[in-house]
Amino acid sequence: MTDITATPPTHERPWLDAALPVEERIDLLLAEMTLAEKVGQTHQVANIDPDADADEIAAGRIGSSLYASGATAGNERDEGILVGNIDAAQRHAVEGSRLGIPLLFGRDVIHGHRTVAPIPLGIAASFDADLAEEIGTIAAREAVVDGVAWTFAPMVDLSEEPRWGRVAESLGETPVLSGRLAAGLVRGFQGDDVSDPDRLAACAKHFAGYGLAAGGRDYDTVSVGENTLRNLHLRPFKAAVDAGVTTVMAAFNDVDGIPMHAHEHLIRGVLKGEWGFDGMVVADWNGVGQLVNAGVAADLREAAAQAIRAGVDLDMCSGAYLAHLEELVESADVDLALVDDAVRRVLRLKFRLGLFERPYAARPGASNAPTPETREVALRAGQAAHVLVKNDGVLPLDASADATGSVLLSGAFVDDGDALLGTWVLDGRGEEVVTPGPALRERLGDRVTVADGRFSDVTLMQARAAETTVLLLGEHRSRSGEAQSVVDIGLPPGQLEVLRAVAALGKPLVAVVYTGRPLDLSEVLDLADAVLVVWHPGTEAGNALASVLLGEVEPHGRLPMTFPLSTGHIPTSTHQRPTGRLIRADVDHEEGRYIDALTYPRLPFGFGLSYTTVEYSAPTVSTETLPTDGWVTLSVTVTNTGARVCREVVQLYFRDPVAQVTRPLVELTDWALVDLEPGQAREVTFEVAAEQTAYAGRDLTTRVDEGEIVLLTGPDSARLQPVSVTVTKKDS
Repeated sequence: MTDITATPPTHERPWLDAALPVEERIDLLLAEMTLAEKVGQTHQVANIDPDADADEIAAGRIGSSLYASGATAGNERDEGILVGNIDAAQRHAVEGSRLGIPLLFGRDVIHGHRTVAPIPLGIAASFDADLAEEIGTIAAREAVVDGVAWTFAPMVDLSEEPRWGRVAESLGETPVLSGRLAAGLVRGFQGDDVSDPDRLAACAKHFAGYGLAAGGRDYDTVSVGENTLRNLHLRPFKAAVDAGVTTVMAAFNDVDGIPMHAHEHLIRGVLKGEWGFDGMVVADWNGVGQLVNAGVAADLREAAAQAIRAGVDLDMCSGAYLAHLEELVESADVDLALVDDAVRRVLRLKFRLGLFERPYAARPGASNAPTPETREVALRAGQAAHVLVKNDGVLPLDASADATGSVLLSGAFVDDGDALLGTWVLDGRGEEVVTPGPALRERLGDRVTVADGRFSDVTLMQARAAETTVLLLGEHRSRSGEAQSVVDIGLPPGQLEVLRAVAALGKPLVAVVYTGRPLDLSEVLDLADAVLVVWHPGTEAGNALASVLLGEVEPHGRLPMTFPLSTGHIPTSTHQRPTGRLIRADVDHEEGRYIDALTYPRLPFGFGLSYTTVEYSAPTVSTETLPTDGWVTLSVTVTNTGARVCREVVQLYFRDPVAQVTRPLVELTDWALVDLEPGQAREVTFEVAAEQTAYAGRDLTTRVDEGEIVLLTGPDSARLQPVSVTVTKKDS
């Protein structure tokens, strides 16, 4: 049997000399490659079959595979995804091909692999980039056991459209929050050195503007100007690039008529040129082929030409590059330099990952099953995703030894571990999820009655007998994510009816909302005494919920997206810019844009409560002038005026009253996580640089204006206190 660690002598394949710089190794390899072999590196397939695809692999006609998982496995997963034998396929590439270029295997590892964290929108609720990094680190460590070298995360699309199911995968609606958390995930996935055997290549997606899809419909068109892209939607991508992300994925949508897979200006011009991104741009699934459906390419040949010119380096599953790139170069319709640039980027990633040194994935005896250590991180992440949005004194529930009040726990999520994993989970297992029923039983014993998960007349009878009812409401994970858009962001049918019936009993009622998107919670907030928005919390769902309900930890999540009053109020977000006739909150009923409803959201961005109360002083600044190349120190004192410890998310926003283009009414620019003991007061300081107020002006160049800037601090985007500074010319 061939030793799978054996490699040919470096004098035969000099690019295998790991002592050489990566760019030199790429040069040596490119010089040896035929055009056909180059094109093969730009071709990605799904579900590679090491037997059926052996000849294609050996011929160098496949460069990458996705959905692959399992270093030595060959079984069919529950999702119907063929788990290829990675090492068997890799052997054909490394030992059976002329050049020995390893294959690159990718998989969707979005918010955990085997140990599943909350959905990204739940991670965003933590406002904790360090926690995001921990989540990415664990996901990478588990995924590599299954042979995965590359993940298609983080998603950094900004959206104010909760009908769009993919907001579940997002990191919130604001550029700063999304960008910082994305950078944390990139650090977690990739580490300091992506060649570390326990790390993965990350992928920022979907470039760009996908969160603006018309009507919240997946794959739909986007009408947006470049100024809005630069001031909002491109910023988290830039943050990911600055954090060292190795790949970027093109978006399905068009931008003002130009499909992103053919958008030379944004991909080759801005991403690769202006930003200097030297990583690899990958198509989304059949994104190159879909240029034909979009009506900008007559056939796959033309689609391939447009995509390679735009800067798409790796063709995901359309086959357009494999079928046509070679002929396009030979006919001079495509410059060979474009293909060489794409291949260089593909090879650069493979060298950076260390695949030429360690092509094989098998780790005998290794396991990626959840451990106490990984569960502890998942638990902290789950707790941080819990956002308390109402509490009339019902929570926390009394968990003392002498407590006697009975509790009913009811709803569809009581024991459904799979539903609590959230969208885009390929390798998490429902049976490994701690569900709410057992978690609450463990803590409350006979005091808790756990319903069978179905809302029925029995539920109402049990609620009459209980002192407090906890209803688990919301969406199944299959109702959010890709291709799961909705026209109504209300609760699924039947749930409000149960809520109304239980509320009518007049007993304490807690509503727990599991969801992948902001929902219309108006009636829930009116009827329930306490409301927790929990998203889909992952492997430790039950323990996280029980610990928050019983006050073992304080709720400290904050809403990473605005919750509109109703579906008809979409879009509603902190992206709102001033108009000729501003709507003021104090006269919303008089001058709103609707004659049948108020305008302002029910739950603003950044909102969240704890089991104590916190007071904010008015902010002060170290100086009232701020040079364009300098900074100012802003201070605000926060005081825990209650009897319980808490973690406060102190938020800093700004407003630019006069600019070249309309700017947001408030824009998040920083925040601090502050732990407070009962009665404790802490001064929180922010170093505010003038460049934090920068924006793209009318000519699309970045500028910092002189003049007034209003800085605002508070617990959320709707409860803010201002202080002004004047930006002046930089010191000479």
